[in-house]
Amino acid sequence: MFTPTLISVIVTLIVIGLLLYLIGLIPMDGTIKQIIRVVVIIAVIVWLLQTFGLLGPIGHGHLLRQTPPAASPH
Repeated sequence: MFTPTLISVIVTLIVIGLLLYLIGLIPMDGTIKQIIRVVVIIAVIVWLLQTFGLLGPIGHGHLLRQTPPAASPH
């Protein structure tokens, strides 16, 4: 009924929810808490999209990778 991937996703979401709850208990400025929440939620959405194959890999230097210069014929 439940595949290991689905169970892993559910457990991960529970852990992230607990983490977000614990961040709310830390005494710090509300703006910083909100920024942390937004960053975590965006990261989770991207991770979920990648997990279910709706989004390809992001990062890994794709934007920074330079193509080698073309060889000049001699």
